Amino acid sequence: MTTTLTLGPSPGRRAVLARRVRWLVAATITYNLSEAVVAITAGTIASSGALVAFGLDSVIEVASAAAIAWQFSARDPTVVEQREKRALRIIAVSFFALAAYVTADSVRTLLGSGDAEHSTPGLVLAALSLAIMPALSYAQRRTGRELRSASAVADSKQTLLCTYLSAVLLVGLAVNSLLGWAWADPIAALIIAAVAVKEGREAWLGNACCALPAAADDTAGDATAQRADTTEKSACTSCGPGCACCS
Repeated sequence: MTTTLTLGPSPGRRAVLARRVRWLVAATITYNLSEAVVAITAGTIASSGALVAFGLDSVIEVASAAAIAWQFSARDPTVVEQREKRALRIIAVSFFALAAYVTADSVRTLLGSGDAEHSTPGLVLAALSLAIMPALSYAQRRTGRELRSASAVADSKQTLLCTYLSAVLLVGLAVNSLLGWAWADPIAALIIAAVAVKEGREAWLGNACCALPAAADDTAGDATAQRADTTEKSACTSCGPGCACCS
């Protein structure tokens, strides 16, 4: 038996996945808008650069998700693919903008422009995001990989970054609150900036996804997704550097 390679799932499955992407994007935008308001407000009150940076990252995530929403608002798969590179560039620029602001603010704080205070809302928000973001990122990444969409996978990395940032923020705020180490807050923010630069570069250089074996039919449902997960590793061994769907 020969295996036919295609650039993605069958048309019926693609429609299902595109609809799932739109729902995940809506959930991402809703949560991150709320997260941004709480983080920026609490960060401003506590003079916490890391908390404000976390809130700005939420704004960036909204911009990233909005780019994906725009890409998948097209019903024609050809148009969706044509918008892929532009969506990736929007995501990359968003990462770089976040890194630039956070770096400048952190350096200013380290030079003695003010110490961060204790923030209970910030601690609660960081813990909540640490619990929610991994599941949302996994759903985005799995859908994006099966759909063979580098931009959708990049957006899942944006969400996964929020998980890492939540952990960094939680540690930074806790250390500052418990031990009075004011320098922990801007150092945590600089870690956020470094990760943002890395992810931005990967999004900017992101290549098209490699091919997977075609689905047998449009009614396979979750079984098709499971086969895609199983065959993905072997298919991705032929990918070149920067294949976003395999990273």
